[in-house]
Amino acid sequence: MEGMIAMAPRGTQGLAEELVDNHLLPSRSEADGTHRRLLEVALLTFGERGFHGVSVRELAAAAGIQPSSMYAHLASKEALLMELVMLGHEEHRDRLRAARDSAAGDPIEQIRSLVRAHVGFHAEYPLLARVANRELHALKPARLEKVLKVRGESEQMLQETVAGGVAAGVFSVPDDWLAVAVIGGSGIRVADWWNPELGYTVEDVEETYAEFAVRLLTERRE
Repeated sequence: MEGMIAMAPRGTQGLAEELVDNHLLPSRSEADGTHRRLLEVALLTFGERGFHGVSVRELAAAAGIQPSSMYAHLASKEALLMELVMLGHEEHRDRLRAARDSAAGDPIEQIRSLVRAHVGFHAEYPLLARVANRELHALKPARLEKVLKVRGESEQMLQETVAGGVAAGVFSVPDDWLAVAVIGGSGIRVADWWNPELGYTVEDVEETYAEFAVRLLTERRE
């Protein structure tokens, strides 16, 4: 499925053209000017070739600056990655938190709302989601620990909702953790395959995944 949205290799001119009017970063990002351009260039190139496949020289050239000038905006290439990864994880966590809080105490409505938010983030910001999930290995331990703390907060919301539904007799699953792993993992994959040309809106995908999650959690087993 990844081949459906794979990007062809591009030169710096191609990157510059792709950056124009491109909705790459959520509104919570306050970066502007050269800083924002570096983030967008990094997101596109890390998403295409991975963190280790992109040089500082390439990032600087695509952003229209000298390599030495990049360090006036960010301390290192890893700092660029860290900002992107944290941006993705915090946006995702905050969307889940707002979704959970809007659904009162009903476990079914809570899981529907959480899954919509989870899937919606991965559909709206697929490149950011892929980089945030796949390039964690390139972060040094201290930075990785900060990211995993945010990631853990998102996972905890799903875990608590499923566990609460099981305790209330609303959900029936053989293992809470595995149920969350299935729901979370399937939502993450939306970033790999969804695009509007398929004929499904983001809302279509959100609702379908939410319904699948409810069926998974409420189906009674012998």
